[in-house]
Amino acid sequence: MRKTAMKVGVVLASTALLAGCAAGGGAGEAGGTLYVLTNAEQILHLDPQRNYTGADMAFAGATIHRALVTYDEKGNIIPDLATDTGRTSDAGKTWEFTLRDGITYEDGSAIVCDDVKYGMSRSFATDVITDGPAFMVSYLDIPVGEDGASAYKGPYTGEGQELYDDAFKCTDDKNMVIRLNKPVIDFNGAFTLLISSPVPASADTGESYDDRPLASGPYKIETYEKGRELVLVRNENWDPASDPIRKAYPDQIVMEFALDPKVIDERIIASSGPDANAISYGIQLENLGRVFDDPELSKRAIDAYDPYSRYTAVNTKTVPCVEVRKALYYGLDRDALLTLAGGKFAGDLGDGVIKPNLPLDYKKVTGYDDLVVTGSKELATAWMDKAKTACPEVYAKATTTGLTFDYAVSDAADKVAGVWVSSLEANAGIKIVPNPIEPGQYYGIVLGDSQGDLSTAGWGPDWLNASTVVPALFTPDGGFDLSHAAEGDAEAYAEFADIVANGKAEVNREAQGALWAAGNQLAMDRVWVVPTRFGRSQYIHGTGVQGAYFWDAYGWYNLSTLSVK
Repeated sequence: MRKTAMKVGVVLASTALLAGCAAGGGAGEAGGTLYVLTNAEQILHLDPQRNYTGADMAFAGATIHRALVTYDEKGNIIPDLATDTGRTSDAGKTWEFTLRDGITYEDGSAIVCDDVKYGMSRSFATDVITDGPAFMVSYLDIPVGEDGASAYKGPYTGEGQELYDDAFKCTDDKNMVIRLNKPVIDFNGAFTLLISSPVPASADTGESYDDRPLASGPYKIETYEKGRELVLVRNENWDPASDPIRKAYPDQIVMEFALDPKVIDERIIASSGPDANAISYGIQLENLGRVFDDPELSKRAIDAYDPYSRYTAVNTKTVPCVEVRKALYYGLDRDALLTLAGGKFAGDLGDGVIKPNLPLDYKKVTGYDDLVVTGSKELATAWMDKAKTACPEVYAKATTTGLTFDYAVSDAADKVAGVWVSSLEANAGIKIVPNPIEPGQYYGIVLGDSQGDLSTAGWGPDWLNASTVVPALFTPDGGFDLSHAAEGDAEAYAEFADIVANGKAEVNREAQGALWAAGNQLAMDRVWVVPTRFGRSQYIHGTGVQGAYFWDAYGWYNLSTLSVK
């Protein structure tokens, strides 16, 4: 599903559907200001078609944007802009939706089918609308062009527009018919993402739409100054009668940027003045015991088994030697990483990118029974000895100039980088060169042209199907391919591509799950990522915040239910 949020010392995330922990409660009252405190300089993307980070989707989807469908607090798909959760009469190849009455933008203009159609079309303009989910590009019934990509290039060039118009039809202002290139019986889960948020063509400003999107939800942007704050105020043209989901209790929501994570914790723990009405993106590791061992603080804290797999992606274009990648796998001290991530609060040792919360898709990865959680010098060195002969240039790079390690900077993440440096040097003779990146810009950088050799990441399913995990992480058009195996490990990738193609075509869910498990196994065999843990997430909110709970669908708070005293 979506990527984890790189905003605090504890790595957080977003996805689907586990039993969450609730905190707070009580009937909400309208009024007041809710504060969101973060160490990031900005929200990575407010453009709905580019927003693909769990907590950011939770934030924007509860406040600024609406989608065709969304999740309730139990993880069920429910109607949002649409009157139902979608209709299909051909096993999921064709989907129909009808828009509600009374839905409008912040300027009072009506939301119509053409706006939803236009919004989704923006995902095809991959040179402008970057970092967002690629499901529409992969699945809409549009032929592939000579360049191997979709023959439709998005609304800005208009190339292939007739193909898009044939696959996505508005029969009138309220009704739409969307045709896929293959049956996907649970594809309505894709429309919980903000790619299905409406954008009127007249309001689209391309790349700069990111900074001032038109609101369809209960709040609109009053001011947005990166590095300082984002202020949301009530959208007076939002009709609560058309939106049974969002309670919109606070009068104003203020996100404060570029704060020291330690200061964030202290402010919320103290809950003095406005900070009583504050939330954040996690708890610093050194404060976990302090919070959860305190009877009073723990009453307003959350500790939840989240839906994310944490890992470090290996850029196979720059590390094309599987022997070096195996040395990384065996040499890393995972035990130290689990300790740094909070010990009992960290979660479980991960063995791949599919987490056990997808029971039809998860199968324990085999072939690593000899893995030592503290790292094995014997095994890592053996693989490096093989690398000397198999790929001397990569061996030389790994042992001299070193492998660049991308991560979102924080005190805790600096310590994680330190474990990579020390354990790989000691166990494999590999030099790791830390590359700290500002958290709010992290994914924009590593998904661009400035990715290093190794990139920390986390991922969870967009809905309960690893079709939103395995292809997303390892295929060039998946939207989050940090491993680049199609280029860096082409022979193995050819086998993997067949698995993915068969998985996408398979309509039997159990048989499909077996294929996703096989793809996960192959990716681990070739070490396209180094998995670390299946995580937990922790949060604390101010004493004045009510209605707080862990929203499993997005791995953060559900701002739709939050109120302040």
